[in-house]
Amino acid sequence: MKRRELLAAGTAALAAPWVQAQSASWPNRPIRLMVQYPPGGLVDTVARLMAPHLSQALGQTVVVDNKPGAGGLIGTDLASKQAADGYTLLVSHASVHIYATATRNSMPFDPVGDFTHMGMLVEAPMTLLVRAQSPFQTMAQYMAAAKTRPVRYGSSGIGSANHLYGELLKLEGPAPQHDHVPYQGSAPAMQDLLGGQIDSLFDPITTNTNQLKAGTLRALAISTPARLPAFPNIPTFAEVGFPSLTGSQWLGLSGPKNMPAPIVQRLTALIPEIMAKPDIMGRLEELQTLPRKSPVVGDEFVKLIRSQISTWTAVAKKAKVEVIA
Repeated sequence: MKRRELLAAGTAALAAPWVQAQSASWPNRPIRLMVQYPPGGLVDTVARLMAPHLSQALGQTVVVDNKPGAGGLIGTDLASKQAADGYTLLVSHASVHIYATATRNSMPFDPVGDFTHMGMLVEAPMTLLVRAQSPFQTMAQYMAAAKTRPVRYGSSGIGSANHLYGELLKLEGPAPQHDHVPYQGSAPAMQDLLGGQIDSLFDPITTNTNQLKAGTLRALAISTPARLPAFPNIPTFAEVGFPSLTGSQWLGLSGPKNMPAPIVQRLTALIPEIMAKPDIMGRLEELQTLPRKSPVVGDEFVKLIRSQISTWTAVAKKAKVEVIA
């Protein structure tokens, strides 16, 4: 055995009892649950729903800590660089781990290797939205138009999930005149959609349920595998001929890489238990953002992340979408 290997083995042997002792006493001080977006959004909402239940289950205070900026990159990067002792957790988001990774020419962290991914919390399905006055009543009408004249769809920015969904639809249509209009977030894009400056917007159903119920907006399709009971008239993308658009923007529970196995196992086991709490499920049902019936945790969650990175990186390359960092 080489000297470097001997030193590494000796260090690991010395560290093992310390790690075991720390894991056994965990948690003995407050835990920070980091959110990479401002207060009020879906990630923050889910974190604040979870925090009191995590506190009760672990017998320790769980504090939600918002670290917004750069589309979630700043807070996610900060979380990845914390001590792997179980006192810093992250509500991870597909927007950062999947879509930013697929479109940026460089990332400040490895979206898989620099994290301990414990499991998926919820999924936020995507919808293709048009205003109530739109001439498009169906996906067939929408796609037919995009083959012959410009149909302008908005997004929350270049390289965002809603941008890539629009580009995938353009590729698969094919819809050569499905034209992207980027905005600084979904709110200004929605304002222009309602004002008639753009034709459509890909957006999670989460933030649009009230307008859909009121009839201000119409959804031509949704990215869920099956129709939502709350919105039975919205067909799935698979039903209208685009099964590759089935998917979601998920939220997960993650931490820095190399967290102690006993802590990871305990937190992983808590995910389905906590997400099934009546107060959490009630709020998530209002938002149409629910956990999967079969929990996606541990290695299965990591495999899903890797698979989605591969899928959307291929879409970004084919559509020539690249964000220069």
